[in-house]
Amino acid sequence: MLFDELKITKQYLQAMEDLGFEAATPIQVKAIPAIRSGQHVIGIAQTGTGKTAAYVLPILMRLSYPTIQHARCLILVPTKELVIQVVEQIQQLATYTDFRIVGLYGGVGRKAQTQQINQGVDIIVSTPRRMLELYEFEHIKLNKIEIFVVDEADRMMDMGFLPQINTILEVIPTKKQNLLFSATFSPKVEELSWDFMDFPIKIEITPEATPVETVEQRLYVLPNTLTKLRLLLHFLQNPDCSRVIVFTKTKARANEVNDFIQRKIEGNVQLIHSNKGQNTRINAFKSFKEGTIRVLVSTDVMARGIDIKNVSHVINFDVPSAYEDYVHRIGRTGRAFRTGSAFTFMTEADQFHINQIEKKIRMAIPRFDIPDEVELAETPFEEHQQMMRQIDELKKKEDPTYKGAFHEKKDYKKKVQAKKNKKRPTYSGKGKSQFIKSQPKKKKTSKRHRNKRK
Repeated sequence: MLFDELKITKQYLQAMEDLGFEAATPIQVKAIPAIRSGQHVIGIAQTGTGKTAAYVLPILMRLSYPTIQHARCLILVPTKELVIQVVEQIQQLATYTDFRIVGLYGGVGRKAQTQQINQGVDIIVSTPRRMLELYEFEHIKLNKIEIFVVDEADRMMDMGFLPQINTILEVIPTKKQNLLFSATFSPKVEELSWDFMDFPIKIEITPEATPVETVEQRLYVLPNTLTKLRLLLHFLQNPDCSRVIVFTKTKARANEVNDFIQRKIEGNVQLIHSNKGQNTRINAFKSFKEGTIRVLVSTDVMARGIDIKNVSHVINFDVPSAYEDYVHRIGRTGRAFRTGSAFTFMTEADQFHINQIEKKIRMAIPRFDIPDEVELAETPFEEHQQMMRQIDELKKKEDPTYKGAFHEKKDYKKKVQAKKNKKRPTYSGKGKSQFIKSQPKKKKTSKRHRNKRK
């Protein structure tokens, strides 16, 4: 469906034409009329299907034009990078209007942000914690809020933002339009929706945790980390990998992968994780988005909601232990009807997680052989032991009575030794050359008892 069929006003149609938007996505087709009519809406759709525009466009049309000094719309998102992205997208869609949009996030002085709000604002996009800080310490006014949006609600719940969201709900008006958007509808997200939404319309475009069809998925089974690094380098040396996001499970692993790529591919990679400074993260995100750098290494801070065009490949250097994150990670490519590829590296210790991910997405991830050019490395003893411990922990989750491989080996040795002891004859030790079987010891009796028996 074309946007003009959704009765989008001229200034927004012109803005979307400038951005290259041609046809509306399924979530936009269903959500825009419902939101524009003032209904409470829960929107569940795959990542990369245009959820942000699905609520931003009708919000802009409902607000019509700037009227008062205080904000009338509050949008909560989980991370700083998402604040920047949503603000940028609203500004692009509101190019031909006078709406004032402010983004709030941590790592920046509160007073500067407060002054920006006090100068006049229509739409606030913020992380929950920074919103509360400004309300409590700087006394900004939220009593004119007409539309309240929780975006990436599943990520909000994973990051533990439920108490902050509930507190914000207490200080904004009760009478307002409420919108909730998420890629999955977990029990926690459903519980959140009960807290502030009465009789919402639920728009679910695809089943929960369904990968985008335009993404080619591959799974490579590898013995160790060094082989992972060699395979990663093999892919990065391919010109087809024009813009790549590499996801790791931990910050330490992200640093390790970044250092390796820096040594092999000079000055063409940036790193993002929660220990990096605010300016560093923002600059890395912008450089990757603008195409200045080709490779971005990140933890799951970049897995959700980030919209970067023309990401050719997503490489899961580590398998995510939060299974929903697999769908979010690979959703960074293949966005807006484009094609992309997602490669996942797994070791023996990741088999349990892969099984759970495949159950979640209701499909088997195709296995691919390691290219002949990639040399397999021997697994160091410490890494092998660590993988065995991880396997033990996962087996204990499945079976609480499981003691672990060490105890299994110990019990097996005890059983073997017991069998040997039963068959083995004893040696008298008094110079005899023959082995004799040990006789059971006789019970000792007293002299008085022996005389009595005689």
